[in-house]
Amino acid sequence: MGLFKTPLPPDTLIQPEPDGAVMRRRDFIAAIGGAAAAWPVASKAQQGERVRRIGVLVGGGERDTEMLARAAAFKQGLEQLGWVEGRNLRMDYRYVAARGDVHEQLAKELVALRPDVILAYTTPVAQAVLRETRSIPIVFCSVSDPVGSGLVASLARPGGNVTGMMLYEEGITGKWLSMLKEIAPQTTRVALMANPKLTPFDYWVRSARARAGALGLEVIPSPTATAADIERTIEATAQMPNSGLVALPDGNSLLHRDLAIVATARHRLPAVYAFRFFVAAGGLMSYGTDITDQYRRAATHVDRILKGANPADIPVEAPAKYETTVNLKTARALGLTVPSGLLVAADEVFE
Repeated sequence: MGLFKTPLPPDTLIQPEPDGAVMRRRDFIAAIGGAAAAWPVASKAQQGERVRRIGVLVGGGERDTEMLARAAAFKQGLEQLGWVEGRNLRMDYRYVAARGDVHEQLAKELVALRPDVILAYTTPVAQAVLRETRSIPIVFCSVSDPVGSGLVASLARPGGNVTGMMLYEEGITGKWLSMLKEIAPQTTRVALMANPKLTPFDYWVRSARARAGALGLEVIPSPTATAADIERTIEATAQMPNSGLVALPDGNSLLHRDLAIVATARHRLPAVYAFRFFVAAGGLMSYGTDITDQYRRAATHVDRILKGANPADIPVEAPAKYETTVNLKTARALGLTVPSGLLVAADEVFE
């Protein structure tokens, strides 16, 4: 602590200090002693702070860069609200990845830990957690049809133990179809690709068909469950003349995004995606929300619940902002010219 000095040589004379110096030293020692006495009190106060527990069930893999970014955004959102892991918060993570049959098992594990709140990524994950508990509050992300999926009674008044962040509204399918028609006007058929177990597939197909007629398009439902299914779907779609692809938002597309991007390029198939990161990796174009920011904002719902709010009374938050992303290099490789209107509307363009 700096109170013990190195011994002086034997022949060194020790000069008496002025009274003021002695007093200053005494004051310093007293202050140090007082601080030392206060340390246990401060320590006890920090230890006495209630630690809350959050369970997190993720539809993706724990090494997936997108999953890591979303988890980091959620954690950052909590920290901005005063919830710090290791101080007043404990977080328990479980990852489904490609193992679609473990939703129930992992949901049981988290519920058994009796957390204060569970954050559930994607529709099937949120449904699995809800089947395990009607008392622990659940906040969902990446859910497109929370009412139709049975998670909430209504968006304004969820009515149970679940609330969260809505991924996309139903009408977004019209935008995806019109973008394909705009960049490839000869398109007459559009395959909708997704794993029905990981996204409300019928919801998307119904919405797309309601808007396809006005664009002169035929919608072809293309369910996929594996990487091989994705490759076969893209190949089969490309063999039909004047065809395009919409990769719907689901965990399967996320997990195998590189395969989908390479396959569409190889078969020269125009495709639109639900997330920007597909385009950053070489996909043609996307239209969607800032998904990482949604996870950051989900922390607000969790914060309200930890402070006593009832999830039944917290409205489901609809997406407020959409962004368009275009990859010019990919368009040129496909022999497509990006219309000026689409370029002007784009929030981000990859060269």
